[in-house]
Amino acid sequence: MADVFMPRNEEELAGFLTDAHAGRNPLEICGFRSKREAGRPLNASAVISAAKLSGITLYEPKELVISAKAGTPLYEVEAALAGQNQELAFEPADLCRIYGGDALSASVGAVAAMNISGPRRILRGAARDNMLGLRAVNGEGSPIKSGGRVMKNVTGVDLVRGLSGSWGTLSVFTEVTFKVMPKAPESRTVIFLALSDEAAVGVMSAAMGTPYEVSGTIHLHGELAGRLSDQEIAPARTALTALRLEGAPRSLGSRVERLRRELAPFGGTYELDPQRSKDFWADIRSLSFLSANFDRPLWRIATAPSKAPLIVRALSVFFEVNAAYEWSGGLLWLELPPSSDASATEVRRVLAEFDADSMLMRAPRAVRAGVEVFHPLPFTKMKIVQALKNAFDPAGILNPGRMYEGV
Repeated sequence: MADVFMPRNEEELAGFLTDAHAGRNPLEICGFRSKREAGRPLNASAVISAAKLSGITLYEPKELVISAKAGTPLYEVEAALAGQNQELAFEPADLCRIYGGDALSASVGAVAAMNISGPRRILRGAARDNMLGLRAVNGEGSPIKSGGRVMKNVTGVDLVRGLSGSWGTLSVFTEVTFKVMPKAPESRTVIFLALSDEAAVGVMSAAMGTPYEVSGTIHLHGELAGRLSDQEIAPARTALTALRLEGAPRSLGSRVERLRRELAPFGGTYELDPQRSKDFWADIRSLSFLSANFDRPLWRIATAPSKAPLIVRALSVFFEVNAAYEWSGGLLWLELPPSSDASATEVRRVLAEFDADSMLMRAPRAVRAGVEVFHPLPFTKMKIVQALKNAFDPAGILNPGRMYEGV
């Protein structure tokens, strides 16, 4: 088993990385290892955990900004924000359902490094869009500081956005800064039942085109809807399409009523009250609609909403597909039957016809070691990725091969 190094401060981390760079020792970069089954498997000589780089270093509620060391548990950040009736606007998804980890072990650094965003991303942007600044150490042991406490603080190359989503392959985050938002007092959800996938995408897209600030959209196949905790929705195992609105109760009721009127041509609707709505979207954020069976391949596909039903239909020719259309169909979660290679060849052949981006989110290690987990890049883009890797981590020691083989 690889040794685990837990630096207590940035200086210790920099010293360790300097030595690892000199010895070209491959390292696994993590927080609490709750997502270590994501990406391609690693063969590292040591593990760097940010678990002891913990604590909120700045919180100014009036300025809507919070900074925390990378190993700070996400729940601690959210608890501090909740105490001031605030929240992270991008509503980071909880991935423990698909990786078998503990929700309490998710770190704020992992949220930034993996650009983890949830249902409200469709209205408020992704994690990287809400990051104001970061501190990190690159693969040579040199500290990096980028951004600050305000959105205007970025000049030149935007390293904050560039490093977010790099999965620890370019640097080790030590501190992140996010803008925050006041928490909406109440939410309500409009539900359509038994819509076809095409009609559901039409409803969700139409809703996002209204002025009523829809903050979450999802369409679930019946099998997936049956896994929700709502005891009126789940037993029916019927396809459902949900639209969330949030805000002050007085204006919220009027917005919901007008939205339902505008969408009436798509069919009848009913409404979840505030508590049921809150519980419903907690299920969506925690991906409760997905299977916890690790042998069942799970794909995450980013595409144009109009193409999403076509992709599902094309894949359904080859497999039994359970699908969830999040972000109005811009994000597809696809469950496929267990297979020896997660059906990567067939999936990617179909996706090539639709110019969609894909990631094999879950599959056994043996499978992930033998296929491209992240979407294969064309030669020109891969050259850019390799150039970035060489610039930030010339010895290739940080999470080597986690995203792409040889990078």
